[in-house]
Amino acid sequence: MLKIKNLIVKQGNFELKANFSVSNGDLVAIVGPSGGGKSTLLSAIAGFLNIESGTIHLNNVQISGLEPRDVPCTLLFQDNNLFPNLCVFDNVALGISPNLKLLTVEQEQVQEVLERVELSNYRNAMPRTLSGGQISRVALARALIRDKPLLMLDEAFGALGPAQRKEMLSYVQQIVVGSKSILLMITHDPLDAKHLANQVIFVEGGVVHNPVKVESFFKKPSTLVRKYLGI
Repeated sequence: MLKIKNLIVKQGNFELKANFSVSNGDLVAIVGPSGGGKSTLLSAIAGFLNIESGTIHLNNVQISGLEPRDVPCTLLFQDNNLFPNLCVFDNVALGISPNLKLLTVEQEQVQEVLERVELSNYRNAMPRTLSGGQISRVALARALIRDKPLLMLDEAFGALGPAQRKEMLSYVQQIVVGSKSILLMITHDPLDAKHLANQVIFVEGGVVHNPVKVESFFKKPSTLVRKYLGI
């Protein structure tokens, strides 16, 4: 379980407040207008931002205050952050071992995840030769292979076409449900939430609203959500 209690994060004149919890196996879409605090929330959970007050617990262990490298989560940013001097296989393998010394079974795991994201034929390709969608899938493969209890995606599918986007969403869903981990996914596309999530968190003006079931979010939207959706 991810439990965030009385969290306050300040960045200049901007303040983010959050107080919610989600359970293992939950797939949570985080939506809201730009500048509302969605990315700030994920960065704070991952330890990249200082917390003014409050606590964050993951599976009954406090993770607030930890260095990013010690937080048991994976955060995939919008820019993907591939290493330009490493091939596709090695970029993914970094998710298992920073020194790229893999056991045979680990090499097989990398090959398997490359097959799942339809990049097995590109294992030796360099990032500069890939399209934007292919780069996104390499980064996603590296994130998934890390096998952490919390996976956070910040607009990770923006470069993918509709069909491939839907396929990758289904793959993420299988991984999260199968491992009983937690997914927090920022998206501006309501279809992503409908296809993948079982809960939705709405973030606007620095306020992180409580999670609601995805069906209620779209069928019985609040006034704020109606305005955001253009209803």
